[in-house]
Order: sequence, then C-alpha cells, then structure tokens
Amino acid sequence: MSFFVIIILIANVYVSRKGFREISFFQKYVLKIEAIQQGEYYRLISSSFLHVDTNHLLFNMLTLFFFGDYVVSYFGGLLFWFIYLASVLSGSLYGVYYNRDKSHYTAAGASGGVVGVLFSALLAFPEMKLGFLFFPIPIPGYLFVILYLAYTVYGMKSQRDQIGHSAHLGGAIGGVLTSLIISPGLLSQWFGQVPI
Repeated sequence: MSFFVIIILIANVYVSRKGFREISFFQKYVLKIEAIQQGEYYRLISSSFLHVDTNHLLFNMLTLFFFGDYVVSYFGGLLFWFIYLASVLSGSLYGVYYNRDKSHYTAAGASGGVVGVLFSALLAFPEMKLGFLFFPIPIPGYLFVILYLAYTVYGMKSQRDQIGHSAHLGGAIGGVLTSLIISPGLLSQWFGQVPI
C-alpha cells in the first residue's frame, strides 16, 4: 500500500479515536451549519477526520484502502492527496449548501473524500469491476456509478436515514472534476471503454 494512502488512514484513525474519547474535541471539529455560518470554516475539513463510531470509520477506511492505490498509481501521491482533500471540501460545501436551512445539521466522516477517490479511480480505470460481500458477482464500474448516484439522490430526497448523502454526492463531483482538471483526457478515455 502506498505511503500516501497510509498517511490518510493514520490521520483518520488517530483523530477519530480522539473524538471517540473526548466529546469536547469532537464538538469542536465536527461540521455544524451554525458554526460554519459564524466563520468556523476549518470544520469543512476537520470534520472529515472524525467519525461517529468504529463501524463508520472502518467502512470508510476499508474503501480508501481498496481504491486509494489506484488513484496514486495513476496520478501520483501528491495529486492523490489533492484529489482527496478537494473531494472532502466539495462534499462538505455541498452538504452545507443542501442543508443550509437546517441550523441543527451536523456531519462527520471521510465519506466525501473517500467517494471522491472511488469515483476518481473508476474514471481512471473504466474497465474496473467491483465486487461486494453481499453481492459476490462483480459489476462493471460504470454500472456502479449509475446505481450509486441513483441511490444517493434517492437518499437525499427521502431523508430516511442518518447518512450524509449530499456530502457523498458533493465528494463524487469533486473527485471527478478534480481528476478531469488534472487529466482532461480521462473523459474521452472513459467513454471510449464504457459500452453505451
């Protein structure tokens, strides 16, 4: 595994564990609409290193573990960090915008950055197939993109769970746009290999 991925994993585990133990630390760095409106913009990034529980942390870090090296191998380590942090920021910003009328809205987790890295990897490697524990038959990456986006939009509209779907969508958009800014040829490459 790449050093650049390991650094992000360690940072998430360290900060999240501190947040598990110290509620005041968690409250100081978690994303809160009211705090953002009062100028505490650091929360747009700091909240991504906090998680609500061990399962939340584990799921995000496993996803980053599986897909981070694809992005590092294609773009390089420093650009991987750039894509990750740009996705974190776009996920947080879109989450804040989408929930701007909910003063009680709070969010934590690396999901925006993780989804951005996942979508960047799928863009760079359009032939990639994904398998899941609950669905062992691998599915093409482009089909996963369609299904994931549909599920995310549904989750945003229904608001039946505590998942930050808007941050996921913002992170996906950030990951794709940042990847295309770095390597504009990716889009034609992706459409050239995806059956339409």
